[in-house]
Amino acid sequence: MNFITLNNGLTMPQLGFGVWQVPNDEATAAVSTALEVGYRSIDTAMIYKNEHGVGKALKDSDVPREKLFITTKVWNSDQGYDNTLRAFDESLERLGLDYVDLYLIHWPTPQFDEYVETYKAMEKLYKEGRVKAIGVCNFEVEHLERLLKECEIKPVLNQIECHPYLAQNEIKNFCAQHDIFVEAWSPLDQGGEVLQDETIQQIAKSHGKSPAQIVLRWHLQNNTIVIPKSVTPSRIEENFQVFDFELTNNEIELINNLNKDRRKGSHPNEMNLR
Repeated sequence: MNFITLNNGLTMPQLGFGVWQVPNDEATAAVSTALEVGYRSIDTAMIYKNEHGVGKALKDSDVPREKLFITTKVWNSDQGYDNTLRAFDESLERLGLDYVDLYLIHWPTPQFDEYVETYKAMEKLYKEGRVKAIGVCNFEVEHLERLLKECEIKPVLNQIECHPYLAQNEIKNFCAQHDIFVEAWSPLDQGGEVLQDETIQQIAKSHGKSPAQIVLRWHLQNNTIVIPKSVTPSRIEENFQVFDFELTNNEIELINNLNKDRRKGSHPNEMNLR
């Protein structure tokens, strides 16, 4: 496992396990498998409606709490100062934990303009030691600039849709300049065309690896945190086997050149669902 050090000194596994779109009744088995394979970072959210299932896996596991890195998120309809504090308590109870390692704003929802107050509530949680780090998801440069101007604590990371067809170079450069890590959701393009791409397929053959392993390795070597999701035990294990090889600089550049600025998810400025 590679570990990265966030801007507040906290260390975090660079490869984690995501549970987006995993039903609650399947989350326990999936997370248990991931922990057995060796994952120690688990990424969930209130809106995934599987915090109970994740919490049960954590409780049943023999991995010590201090070895785990647990992330959850405040949903759009729970934004605002007081709402965020309440939502955090509810997430903590569902997870069965005393604290979480990372708490994130799920979307900026700019139409409602509550993300600054939401973040200030998260700063309170951080100062109280109830979260070890705070950050955001799906923030564009203008949203990050406002947080940096109006809030005290710099976000440790920005979790965004990112894969070879959506390189997110502008936001990556901004985050790098401000010591904010980028974490990729849908790092494999939701199993879409990226894995069928001829360039990815050829690189995979040359390394004796799967296309998914090549894409995950590309993320890692680009200093991006990744949280691939699967409920299939063999895939969960396969996605973890990415530390025994390296892509060449030329291969990295070939994958970089695949960028089409193509999203599968919503644009953050247009995502105001509550």
